[in-house]
Amino acid sequence: MSEIAEKIKSDILKAIENDTMVLPTLPEVALNVREIAENPDSSIGQIVEVISKDAALTARIIRVCNSPLLRGSREISNLNMAVSRLGMTYTSNLATGLAMEQMFQATTEMIDRKMREVWQKSTEIAGISHVLCQHYTKLKPDQATLAGLVHLIGALPILRYVEEKDVQINSVILDNIIDEIHPRIGAKILEKWDFSEEMRNIPTSYLDFQRSVPKADYSDIVMIANLQTLVGTDHPYTEMDWTTISAFDRLGLDPNIDLNEAEDLSEDMEAAMALLNSQ
Repeated sequence: MSEIAEKIKSDILKAIENDTMVLPTLPEVALNVREIAENPDSSIGQIVEVISKDAALTARIIRVCNSPLLRGSREISNLNMAVSRLGMTYTSNLATGLAMEQMFQATTEMIDRKMREVWQKSTEIAGISHVLCQHYTKLKPDQATLAGLVHLIGALPILRYVEEKDVQINSVILDNIIDEIHPRIGAKILEKWDFSEEMRNIPTSYLDFQRSVPKADYSDIVMIANLQTLVGTDHPYTEMDWTTISAFDRLGLDPNIDLNEAEDLSEDMEAAMALLNSQ
């Protein structure tokens, strides 16, 4: 790895060890919604009040509620109806995930493009995670979606470092740095955000292909979702023998099947990914 890459890694890892790294904070609306959802005495009206101050987020939550994945017998026309249908926890997870998108923006062209790439990858994996969770586990699809959205969150401080220091680095080397150290940073960020232990572990455990746990969890779901995005590419992970990855067994999935071509899943996958896109 180049000298500049080693310096970036060294600076960032040192800042983590010394607890001096400035970690990103969740957008205010996400913090407020999570706080309300976690309070047993809170009401739907309180969540509606907070979210309604953000017109874009309000519109997206209503759109998600009317999507093919979640659509009920009647169309949702306002935020109150949407939160009532989704419930407070689901709404909180969804609002947190959707609000995170605003964090993935930069002022320099290369870093902004890279930020959008990371977010695009996160939404793709989140969409697949939602469908896998719904079809193959008894876990919560909203939590699986959020797990997909946060699994690459550790890339943010790396990209911000490169932008703030105006480091001249090519895209491939930057990707290698992100791949190598984002899991450790991601776990730190989710700890700071007070996410549950299971969610905090996702950035570090979704690439632990030999992990062994008693039953399927969100790390398994994100792991399989990530591998699915690599089918048909020349990524090194496609060279592995996926039959040795026990997460497939825990989800009851055949590792040799491309889920995008499974008739009962492809439509849901498309809908889940569209549901997270801002367009």
